[in-house]
Amino acid sequence: MQRQRRTGGPRGRRQPSNRKRICAFCVDHVNYIDYKDRDNLKRYVNEFGRIRPRRQTGTCAKHQRSLAQAIKRARHIALLPFVSE
Repeated sequence: MQRQRRTGGPRGRRQPSNRKRICAFCVDHVNYIDYKDRDNLKRYVNEFGRIRPRRQTGTCAKHQRSLAQAIKRARHIALLPFVSE
């Protein structure tokens, strides 16, 4: 007889939380995401240099698009790396 593990859901998958994430840019009433604000943009880039998705950051679709554009602009003028080591 096999021993069953407590994994949280059927087939070992985690149950999604019902807590709705709120967009940090909407809360602060941000209209424009500045590509020169390096410290703020680094929060939305993972350790490999890739842009983190909406489901991880909690940003809304409107601000995720402008955030991606700001990160790409910051990469082109070498404020952010394309790929981290």
